[in-house]
Amino acid sequence: MYKVMGLDIGTKRIGIALSDYLLMLANGHSYIQREPEEKALEKIQNIAKENNVKKIVVGVPYNMDGTFGSQAEDCKTFASKIKNFEIIYEDERLTSDTAEENLRNKKIDFRKDKGLVDIESACIILEQYLSRKEK
Repeated sequence: MYKVMGLDIGTKRIGIALSDYLLMLANGHSYIQREPEEKALEKIQNIAKENNVKKIVVGVPYNMDGTFGSQAEDCKTFASKIKNFEIIYEDERLTSDTAEENLRNKKIDFRKDKGLVDIESACIILEQYLSRKEK
């Protein structure tokens, strides 16, 4: 049995979510600073190993017209440096907006801690993958 990790890779922070062992639920884990990059990659690897992760789902922010922009390229470049795990790319258009709405509905004030939005976005990315993936 294994878990799947979801990542919302931003320019400043990376939101992290983990599935359960049944691959049905996504739970927010934490967020980390993206810089320095080597340290961020090490933290991701360690969290993945500690939680028996086999696959990592990375949100890719495609442009609204479906094209591949600089943000999407940046995410893929970063994710390509994560070693020893299967990397799966997931369209993450509008996840930040949905994440903010979800947090407002839960009455969670994220204005002082934007990392909460990153965690919620990672959950949404992972949920999208888990909802359509054959286990």
